[in-house]
Amino acid sequence: MSPDDFTQRFADMRVPIAKFLYRRVEATEVDDLSAQVFEIAWRRGGAVTVGEELPWLYRVATNLVANHRRKNARAQHLLAAIVAPDTSPSAESIAIADIALADAWARLPATSRQILALTALDGLSISETAVALDITANAVSVRLNRARNLLRVALAESA
Repeated sequence: MSPDDFTQRFADMRVPIAKFLYRRVEATEVDDLSAQVFEIAWRRGGAVTVGEELPWLYRVATNLVANHRRKNARAQHLLAAIVAPDTSPSAESIAIADIALADAWARLPATSRQILALTALDGLSISETAVALDITANAVSVRLNRARNLLRVALAESA
């Protein structure tokens, strides 16, 4: 098929195909898909029965739209698999947790706050905490366990 034959046969079908595509895909995709439709028409135009060009172009456009959607769905699926959802807490939930922790901390006895601060906040080991408080490591373990339990209960009451 010569370029003149192609133009004569398919020129007036550009607008209906573009409208068809506008209703089915994003506006930014219409020009590319429309060009693909007419590229296929150029390659296979001789196989189309005269008078059935527009329905044939609609079928080609429908197939291209389906392929386009599948491609986008695969891309979205891959993107979702690659990018982990944001599971970080909101600023509001952090503030609420901070208030609850401050309230629970204030209700702990001073000895419990001290042993929790040395181990959890300052990062001292059991033996280092024992040296700092001048008590045995066993006493630190017992007091730390009690302090954690008291804090757990106080946090539950604050919630």
